[in-house]
Amino acid sequence: MPRIRFELEGEFVELNQLLKLVGLCDSGGIGKQIVASGGVSVDGRQELRKTAKIRSGQTVTLEDVEIAVV
Repeated sequence: MPRIRFELEGEFVELNQLLKLVGLCDSGGIGKQIVASGGVSVDGRQELRKTAKIRSGQTVTLEDVEIAVV
C-alpha cells in the first residue's frame, strides 16, 4: 500500500482539498465526487462529508493509498 506523508500547515485541511493537494485528483470538485462515492475512509471509518476537517494525526485512505497527516 503506497503511503503519502502530508504536512499540515494550519489547524486542519478539508478532505476534498487534501485529495487534491496530494495529487489523487485534479480539483476540489473531483475530490468531492470521490468522497461522495464512499471510497474514502478516515481512521478506518468511511467518510461521506466532503469538507470534513482532517487534522494532524489522522490517516486518510483512498483505494490502496494511505495518507498520513502530520
